[in-house]
Amino acid sequence: MALYDLLQARAADGNPLRVGLVGAGKFGSMYLAQVPRVPGVHLVGIADLSVARIEESLERVGWPADRHGAASLDDALAHGTTHLSDDWQALVAHPAIDIVIEATGHPVAAVDHCLAAFAQGKKVINVTVEAEAFCGALLAHKAAEAGVVYSMAYGDQPAMVCDLVDWARTAGFPVAAAGRGHKWLPAYRESTPETVWDHWGLTAEQAETGGLNPKMYNAFLDGSKPAIESAAIANATGLQAPSDGLTFPPGAIDDIPTLMRPQSEGGVLEAKGMVEVISSQQRDGTPIPYDIRKGVWVSVEADTDYIRNCFIEGKWVTDPSSRYVCVYKRWHMIGLEVGISVASVGLRNEPTGAARHFNADVVATAKRDLTAGEVLDGEGGFTVFGKLLPAATSVAAGNLPLGLAHDLKLVRDVAKDASLTWDDVAIDETVAAYQLRREMERTLAPAG
Repeated sequence: MALYDLLQARAADGNPLRVGLVGAGKFGSMYLAQVPRVPGVHLVGIADLSVARIEESLERVGWPADRHGAASLDDALAHGTTHLSDDWQALVAHPAIDIVIEATGHPVAAVDHCLAAFAQGKKVINVTVEAEAFCGALLAHKAAEAGVVYSMAYGDQPAMVCDLVDWARTAGFPVAAAGRGHKWLPAYRESTPETVWDHWGLTAEQAETGGLNPKMYNAFLDGSKPAIESAAIANATGLQAPSDGLTFPPGAIDDIPTLMRPQSEGGVLEAKGMVEVISSQQRDGTPIPYDIRKGVWVSVEADTDYIRNCFIEGKWVTDPSSRYVCVYKRWHMIGLEVGISVASVGLRNEPTGAARHFNADVVATAKRDLTAGEVLDGEGGFTVFGKLLPAATSVAAGNLPLGLAHDLKLVRDVAKDASLTWDDVAIDETVAAYQLRREMERTLAPAG
């Protein structure tokens, strides 16, 4: 039965999925804009560090005034409304909550939220892909031990790529490569929150009017977010990371079949079965028509003459050998689509993507020469960017994951473009996210 039919049935039975949202920022707000229209779902509570921010988000998205303001979670359950709070522990612990959506965007906090939800027997949809990138495989393992479902969020590119890869493999196609699009030039590696709008195509005034976070948007621009999402894709699908990071080859959608094939066949891949990101502009900055900047794709192969002839007969766009074809979604709608994950997790107990491997990693890499005593400011900041590497490479080198490179003091100098290591920073080893990552390195890291 279709998900929407199942939701309608839950609504008719008076037994909706009961959801708690942790984090009312941009992604959370996009979900808030959609959930009143979805039958069979009751958003029981929203937790954020600032209740005022929740209220601002609700007003911004046009949330009905009579749908929130419940005095407690029990009151919200009794009247079909939503309770607002700064107490995420109470939300996660409430026995009536079925699903927790983690949408804070703070990777260290996200690990705490996910682990607490597992301990309470809650299904989890983890929007904070930064946490997924550095410890997703062990989070999924912990969820399985607790007997609950753990999932990435549909609407973000990783879950959507997982869907495309699953389609390809289920249909019988070998996957040559899969990934997302991006606006990319090599100079963006050095971008900071002070320069992001110059590259992005907005003025600082426009960004301020829209309430856009320059650090978050810079994480996209400087390549950190594409690396993070590519790691999540690789670890969920079993695809591999390039040996020296993403190459961001420029191309239109119709160029993807030609680009996404092995170098030995005229493409850019080291080997079949890789993740990669396609740039929407040429290296001189020229925009590419019909780009995949906001979308996702999978490149599949015709590994027999019969299937190759089917490609030819169907007049599909292929590479020159007629062996490779790209299937894609040109747009992803971020939090506006996370209801797909809520329904899939809640009704079918099926994640919309989750790590099953530790193939890829994102390591903190210096944007400039860094000096002992400086404090790292994480993805999108002034100090480091994220570089995608095979996990075997990063673990062997003792590299510092980007998701943990927040508010850490350097204990020695690091040269520009060098990837940081654990020995370069002072870190609190009692933090759950640190402990989980080190446990994953011990138990799941592939051999070098």
